[in-house]
Amino acid sequence: MPKNTEQGKVLAQNKKASHDYFIEDTYEAGLVLTGTEIKSLRKAKANIGDAFATIRGGEAFVHNMHISPFEQGNRNNPEDPTRTRKLLLHKQQIRKLIGQAKQEGYTIVPLKVYVRNGYAKLLIGLGRGKKQHDKRDTLAKRDAQRDIQRALKSRQR
Repeated sequence: MPKNTEQGKVLAQNKKASHDYFIEDTYEAGLVLTGTEIKSLRKAKANIGDAFATIRGGEAFVHNMHISPFEQGNRNNPEDPTRTRKLLLHKQQIRKLIGQAKQEGYTIVPLKVYVRNGYAKLLIGLGRGKKQHDKRDTLAKRDAQRDIQRALKSRQR
């Protein structure tokens, strides 16, 4: 079930992003959606697992973000649920992302979709791809931390 955070109600989350990338910087971007898309998004009918962001012509776009068609929708429902959607960012943020994303190994990854103050927001991160041994190290550290917490908890009893 979606959780409430300081950002608002989280509607979709990319859990594999932290597994596949070192997230170095995050940005909050607005989403340009149609009326029925926002209704479907508020019902948490979105998936950003395969999504990625690009910058073309000084504008940012998110690709492969799946928003299911609204059940009670009308003819204004978009036909393609994975259509390319525009992201709303400041010019300085776009310039900064262009410079950082051009470096080899960096990509712009969507992390969360949430609603804040009635507006749909997408948290994007600048990620550097992890190698296989980095992923194993991360899992080993997480398991070790879990074992430490478990031992401390049993010791306190």
